[in-house]
Amino acid sequence: MTLDLVRLAAIDVHVHAEVSCHDPEDPVMAQFFDATSAYFKAPRERPKMPEIAQIYREQNIAFCLFTVDCESGVGAKRVSNYEVAEFAAANADVCIPFASIDPRKGKMGAREARDLIENHGVRGFKFHAIMQGCHPADRVGYPIYEVIAEYGLPAIFHTGHSGMGTGLRGGGGLRLKYGRPMLVDDVAVDFPDMKIILAHPSWPWVDESLSMALHKENVFIDLSGWSPKYFPPQIVRYANGQLKHKVMFGSDFPLIRPDKWIEAAKGIGFEDEVMPGIMKDNAARVLGLAG
Repeated sequence: MTLDLVRLAAIDVHVHAEVSCHDPEDPVMAQFFDATSAYFKAPRERPKMPEIAQIYREQNIAFCLFTVDCESGVGAKRVSNYEVAEFAAANADVCIPFASIDPRKGKMGAREARDLIENHGVRGFKFHAIMQGCHPADRVGYPIYEVIAEYGLPAIFHTGHSGMGTGLRGGGGLRLKYGRPMLVDDVAVDFPDMKIILAHPSWPWVDESLSMALHKENVFIDLSGWSPKYFPPQIVRYANGQLKHKVMFGSDFPLIRPDKWIEAAKGIGFEDEVMPGIMKDNAARVLGLAG
């Protein structure tokens, strides 16, 4: 099984593997899952990877799948990157493996990143500075970025508000300041060969993401985590204009289903000529699947 770009209707660049197929749900993560499900008004039960693949295969959509390694930040055991990569290899017609490595793992994290790329087919990485409790440009994570840049792979950085911790006492100990897009600007400068995807519309710092994507050749935006019907108007305006090659479809599944996102995107003002890029073509280029 291989990815058939011509056949695919879309590529979803933002899908979470939140529970392992082998290990029980981590009790530390359970409180965050509860809060996030309430915030998104989404089902509490997290689907396992085979169910995710079935949903996307039925809709003819490929997806980038990743966990979030926040072992240092919140003390939660991560879903193994190797489990994600193994699953993706067995479902390569729809699943594109990404990995997540806590930046505080430094050089050991860099060793893992290299092994995942060279021996397990990983095609990108996910960082969530709020959950990881680490400034995106903290030098502790630079050895990991160096490996990603060496292979010219993309890295997704969570930006903006986070459903994780919303409503919990003290926000569950999470600091929203680490979600400010401009904190990633130093990374974009220091690693020009690493494609950076700023995840979500970045509220309340929407304009910072738009500015960075305009300014930096290696910075892109995914539109996950919000129903399109709630997008700030400047998102649609720039997607139709200067950033039409820089914005990409992402759902944030399982919190938002891809079909619900696609349906909501109709009629909000995206021009017909830019939709193929948003839904598939821009992601294909960023992921190295197309020229």
